[in-house]
Amino acid sequence: MKSPHEHNQDIQRQVEKRLQEMDDQIHAIDAPFYQTQKHQPEPSQKPWLKKLILGGKFFGLAVATLVAVRVASALAGIVIFGALVFLVYKLFLESKFKKP
Repeated sequence: MKSPHEHNQDIQRQVEKRLQEMDDQIHAIDAPFYQTQKHQPEPSQKPWLKKLILGGKFFGLAVATLVAVRVASALAGIVIFGALVFLVYKLFLESKFKKP
């Protein structure tokens, strides 16, 4: 009959042996190794195409800016005109309509 200490050591050895077997099984299958490479973009055969696209973007941005400025100017004119009409009404015409 084994003592409890010997029994525990025996169980520990069996556990370690089983863990080692499992580790060997896990690492027995070698995963394929693929060498990674940094992506190298292919040299463009049409460098003028990139310049054309960049020019088109710039032209579109310029047109959009011009349209935005014109719209903002028109809205500002409408607001200023409306404010002047309101001011003239309040100063000169409102008192004439309330007298009678």
